[in-house]
Amino acid sequence: MNGQDFESTALEYYKHAKRLVKIVIGFTLLILGIALIVLPGPAIVVIPIALAILAGEFVWARKLLRRLKKEVERYKELYKKKVPPEGGDAS
Repeated sequence: MNGQDFESTALEYYKHAKRLVKIVIGFTLLILGIALIVLPGPAIVVIPIALAILAGEFVWARKLLRRLKKEVERYKELYKKKVPPEGGDAS
């Protein structure tokens, strides 16, 4: 095995190892986030982070993250409509 073959093989192993680590961390955080829905903790923060990590590897996570972003934007708009401006009449 010459030096170039070794470098390309090492690079391939590195890419696969990096992908595996991202997948394991992403799924671990996703499971933790789902558990935090019923347990005390910041599920609303952990789940999007997990989806963002997994979105780099899986289309379903990318689609779910995109849908989550749209829902957050929709709720922000609803909140803006219901909250009166500062200094305004609250009645």
